[in-house]
Amino acid sequence: MKRRAAHTRNRSATLLALAAVLGVSVVLGASAAHAQRGPGPGAGPANARDGAPIDLTGTWVSIVSEDWRHRMATPRRGDYESVPISGNGRRVADAWDLAADNAAGLQCKAFGIGGIMRQPGRLRIDWQDEQTLRIEFDAGEQTRLLHFGGTAPAGAEKTWQGYSTATWQRPPGRRGGAPRAQIGNIEGPRVAGGGGSGQRGGPPPSASIFEGGALMATTTGFREGYLRKNGVPYSENARITEYFHRLPTQANGDVYLLVTTIVEDPAYLNGPFYTSTHFRLEPDDSGFDPRPCATAPPP
Repeated sequence: MKRRAAHTRNRSATLLALAAVLGVSVVLGASAAHAQRGPGPGAGPANARDGAPIDLTGTWVSIVSEDWRHRMATPRRGDYESVPISGNGRRVADAWDLAADNAAGLQCKAFGIGGIMRQPGRLRIDWQDEQTLRIEFDAGEQTRLLHFGGTAPAGAEKTWQGYSTATWQRPPGRRGGAPRAQIGNIEGPRVAGGGGSGQRGGPPPSASIFEGGALMATTTGFREGYLRKNGVPYSENARITEYFHRLPTQANGDVYLLVTTIVEDPAYLNGPFYTSTHFRLEPDDSGFDPRPCATAPPP
């Protein structure tokens, strides 16, 4: 019983952290916990693809409306502005050597799970099978698989993208389950965007962000890498959680994808590092242009 109560507290704390990023308040209650159970046996969809509350498939292009100098160019060494970096993290970042990384075959350290979403470019999302969502990135020619109902194989070799487990999160009151926390009222014009504590930039989502639901992914089994191109590190023991939201269609017909990433790494960070990254849906994948991992020298 104590273990289950601790698990409930941890899930609630994660949702509170997400709400802080998105600028909403969270109301916890027994009714939300009841909704989490969803329908009885046999009442739900047969698989994750059929039960998807939102459609994430398609080709999406990144909208770099914030953190331009950290994303579009390689920042100078020692530039870790807005990252809650620890003293140990600073020592590693200050020792970054691009030439040494290239010589050691570590060009993809900035294209791993902790940094790939912040790379400018396009991503292509489709279903590999009914329980596996695939995300292909043209940046670094990387591919991620999000496994619904899967568990990371024991003893597997660590990779740049690791092993991601995914679950659908549905609004309170929807059959098929709901977040353990019930989303409350928007507190004001604050919206997610940017990195660190500033949360700046990006097209503003409204209260309807939670109408359709979201995908939550947690990733383990990854190699250590860089949060930014200039060697700001995360360790292989970091905890990385992501929330994927398809935002309501804009008046001009544009559709945006919002990916909120939370990196918790006691090895190199003093606290959680939040980023909110936006992508716009494209009509086709003609602009998708895979290219190998490569980091330009800082100016």
